[in-house]
Amino acid sequence: MTDFSNFEALDIRVGTILEAFEFPEARKPAYKLKIDFGVLGILQSSAQITQLYPLESLIGKQIIAVVNFPPRQIGPFLSQVLVLGIYAGDQGEVVLLQPERAVSNGSKIG
Repeated sequence: MTDFSNFEALDIRVGTILEAFEFPEARKPAYKLKIDFGVLGILQSSAQITQLYPLESLIGKQIIAVVNFPPRQIGPFLSQVLVLGIYAGDQGEVVLLQPERAVSNGSKIG
């Protein structure tokens, strides 16, 4: 068990994917994403979502991410946010968490 203060410490926001690129240098198959978080600006993430999402399907998609973890160096790429998803299959497929309707970029989850 944990307490509510641990949840409150997380800054979880909605963003829209602007660009998505192959990331061949990653140890596990992943994409590099540029995501618009409104007032927080454009931040980047590495996401292991290649099994269910072709690159072209990601542009314009709203996602949910933790934006206050320290940046993480993944090979030559600096991942600034953690995109959230659900492990949905035997092969480790990740289904992105998304708002059920369009909301403003940067909207806070809570």
